[in-house]
Amino acid sequence: MRLFALFLAAGTWLAASGALAGDLTVVSWGGPYTQSQVEAYHKPWTARTGHRVLSEDYSGGLSEIKSQVMAGNVTWDVVDIEAAEGLLGCDEGLLEEIDPAVLPPAPDGTPAEQDFPEGAISPCMIGHVVASMVFAYDRDRLSPGPTTIRDFFDLEKFPGRRGMRRSPKAVLEMALVADGVLPDQVYEVLATPEGVNRAFVRLDSIKEQVVWWEASSHATQLLADGEVVMSMAYNGRIFDASELEGRSLAIVWDAQVLEIGHWAIVKGAPNRDLALDYIAFASKPENMAVQASWISYAPVRHTASEMIGSHHSNPELDMRPHMPTWPDNLKTVVWQDVEFWADYLDELNERFNAWLAEG
Repeated sequence: MRLFALFLAAGTWLAASGALAGDLTVVSWGGPYTQSQVEAYHKPWTARTGHRVLSEDYSGGLSEIKSQVMAGNVTWDVVDIEAAEGLLGCDEGLLEEIDPAVLPPAPDGTPAEQDFPEGAISPCMIGHVVASMVFAYDRDRLSPGPTTIRDFFDLEKFPGRRGMRRSPKAVLEMALVADGVLPDQVYEVLATPEGVNRAFVRLDSIKEQVVWWEASSHATQLLADGEVVMSMAYNGRIFDASELEGRSLAIVWDAQVLEIGHWAIVKGAPNRDLALDYIAFASKPENMAVQASWISYAPVRHTASEMIGSHHSNPELDMRPHMPTWPDNLKTVVWQDVEFWADYLDELNERFNAWLAEG
């Protein structure tokens, strides 16, 4: 865990060692993703309000949030949280409720709640970005490369190690699609004991060749170092490595698992009012579109999606085809079922960890 203090002083962002009164702590996932938030939200919000943003990284989950709330020592304000964990955190009283009335309307006057897709606004969370778990490979090491999720699980056709996120989410979905389950039937199957067993049997077929990662930056590093021939990864990480760093990485969109990232406020946050103001500011469609000019995660609001253009550093780099919501990338998509994961997360985490421990 590393803590960054970002503030605007004489037009320059400088590091600060501790939070001052009125500073806002925003917790996210690090790397290019957090940098896109710094540029689209942190800097302009600070310029508008005069309040600094302290940006802290984490690897998801509720454990740190729960520890702070239970200890009565909350230091985090805004958290970029996965939807299932957000629903659980809301039910457990770990997150503040957010009145959607704070959200700004679209530029054409459309009320905010009509400009968000269904499920993107819930009592304790406001959706802001659409990200995707995909798998990728290095074109310099595999030619021809894989084209389907079945190739990811085919060690005979494509020998070599695989990188996978150390979590049942997305892993189980991809395993089932590789085993022949249609993307729109994944959660119906996974909700049964037989379906769970089927997913783990498919995972058994490659288990000995899997390198597990937790921090999303590790996925691209595994590919870059040649430690794996393919890896699950967030599409924005692969975009950054391939389009901006010049690495020969390619995304396979088959069976991509789409999820909406949400803003939440930790229960008892020391700067609740500032947190609400920050979320409202970050929810403006024009600001969401700025973030999309830094990284290939799609804005959740409909009007913001219509504003997607080129990369901020290269007017010839059209960001639209790199978005997980681009029509060509949605042909075999698995839309993450948030309610399913809220209901089964603990159970499947336990099963997954037990399976990992089997050796």
